[in-house]
Parts: sequence; structure tokens; C-alpha cells
Amino acid sequence: MTTEETQIADVLKTAENWSKSGRQVALATVIETWGSAPRPVGSHLVIDAEGNFEGSVSGGCVEGAVVAEAVDVIDTRKPTTLEFGVADETAWRVGLSCGGRIRVYVEPVN
Repeated sequence: MTTEETQIADVLKTAENWSKSGRQVALATVIETWGSAPRPVGSHLVIDAEGNFEGSVSGGCVEGAVVAEAVDVIDTRKPTTLEFGVADETAWRVGLSCGGRIRVYVEPVN
């Protein structure tokens, strides 16, 4: 197993463990990248209702925005897809300094 595969497995195991222990959990997954992106497709971030998280989908401000959105997904139980890049109006708030673009799917874990 590669280091990347091990990291993915660890995050998914954390999601399972947190959920089994009664924590409300969401899972964020990088589903698409374009240009330079800090994390590859398939990268995961697990988040609980308190905003605790493990794993990575990007880093910096993007990760903070994903965590905030994940807490909403936990509350509403409605998945969502987020997109981050430097070419839109969010560039200064949560843009990717590397110049790429990513799409992240955030879903509640049952």
C-alpha cells in the first residue's frame, strides 16, 4: 500500500470510528482538480459536528471553508459540492494560491 493509500484508509477508518462512537460526521472528498492542486482526487477530510477534523483536501483557507460547510451538511443531512479556485470572486477569501481549481464533495456519514 502506498503512503497516499494508507492516508486515505486512515481517514476513512477515522470516519467509521467517529460515527460508531456516536459523533455526527461528514466526509469531504476531492472529486476533481484542474491545474496545480495541493491534494489529488480521492483525498479525504472527515469532520464532526464540533468542527474537529482529520485528513486533508487542500490546506489553509480552503480547508477551513470545507470544515464550515461540512458542519452545515451534518445539520441539514444534505450533501453539497464546493468549488475553489483563483479565477472567481472567492479568490481572495478561499482561493488556491497554487493557481489551480478543485471540486470537493461533502456528504453526511450514516
